[in-house]
Amino acid sequence: MEDKLNINNINTLYDFAQKIYPICRSITGNGVRLTLKIIQEILPELKIHEVKTGTKCFDWEIPKEWNITNAYVKDPSGKKIIDFKENNLHIVGYSIPVNEKIPLSELQKYLHSLKEMPHAIPYLTSYYNQTWGFCLKHCERKKLLDGDYEVVIDSSLKDGSLTYGELIIPGKSQKEIFLSTYICHPSMGNNETSGPCVTTYLAKWLSSRDNYYTYRIIFVPETIGAVAYLSKNLKTMQKNTYAGFQITCVGDDNSYTLVTSRKANTVADKSAKHILDNYVDDYKLYDFSYRGSDERQYSCPRVDLPICSIMRTKYGDYKEYHTSLDDINFISANGLNGAYNIYKNVLIALEENKIYIATNFCEPQLGKRNLRDNLGSQKSFDLKYKIISDVLAYADGKNDLIDIANLSKVSIINILETVKTLLSHKLLKEYKPSLYSKIKRLVFR
Repeated sequence: MEDKLNINNINTLYDFAQKIYPICRSITGNGVRLTLKIIQEILPELKIHEVKTGTKCFDWEIPKEWNITNAYVKDPSGKKIIDFKENNLHIVGYSIPVNEKIPLSELQKYLHSLKEMPHAIPYLTSYYNQTWGFCLKHCERKKLLDGDYEVVIDSSLKDGSLTYGELIIPGKSQKEIFLSTYICHPSMGNNETSGPCVTTYLAKWLSSRDNYYTYRIIFVPETIGAVAYLSKNLKTMQKNTYAGFQITCVGDDNSYTLVTSRKANTVADKSAKHILDNYVDDYKLYDFSYRGSDERQYSCPRVDLPICSIMRTKYGDYKEYHTSLDDINFISANGLNGAYNIYKNVLIALEENKIYIATNFCEPQLGKRNLRDNLGSQKSFDLKYKIISDVLAYADGKNDLIDIANLSKVSIINILETVKTLLSHKLLKEYKPSLYSKIKRLVFR
């Protein structure tokens, strides 16, 4: 199938990342809504849903909605030493309102820094325990002088809702490929911004083509958003989900990572491994015990969806993770575009991964069909002929196209034209088990 979406400008994804990066997001609130509104400019069909505070979602409950407009700490001289407006990681997520003066000894109980990374602001949250706090660089914390500090947090925590975005792209089949990313972290590059960027443009590309599978694409707050979505859609997803991917940490320039599904042998795992094997020099492979994002929800035993995750550097595997050092400069246009293209090829592989059967007894005569040089020699056994020969040799009604590509040691993307040619010469047919079972019954009864 032709790719009708051509991202000519290498900076398209990175420009979009810069647009959503500054927004202060959390698991609820106006930051999430604003992010979804910006995504909706690219994906007009995206539906935005609200789930009210107090709604039960399996063992969870939608919390109160949190919003923040300002937060700062002033030292005894009146100088702002911590300012939320300079970096939104300065505030502990879900901090309750505060407006008071307290001595440094008391303030220290609410300050958080990293001794081992003195120039980084840590990212911390307290979603389900009402408290407050500030995060700062440890090198700045060590400079604090005794005295009274003015502490202001202009936030609200009240009944509202959790917000998420959903896009369903219908295909020829009711079977679905599921893409999920999260929109609940404040200004971090790889761990937050990259996922929505790559997912948005994958969705735009998918919307531009005729797909065999239906695509279910969601932008949710991590954990609680995934749980809430599953609580509303689980039966349909268990019935229809063919493959799926959790998209996160896809923006840096380092090597790729694959975290498998719990079973590690789903078609999602198979297609991801195949594309990574063929398109990247090296990648790290982790089993499900190294899970860390919403695949925790999607692949747990009573949900059991075939979900894995392709990343650049995995969450927790880079020192900048969950700090201010994972900023817009930690990701790049090349990093984002690379992950976008890997995922695009994985989805093409899934779309085209059919089972075929050769129609001829023995090898067909390829020369009379201009599929092989009529002057036979060892030199004529080139890659093109090898692929034709391998497709016909392995198309037995059992191997799918990824199996054949693996056996031939090429990418499925590189054999699609060959398959098209063989189909046009009626040397290959798509294998449909129900049809062949019927033929067998008629022949051998």
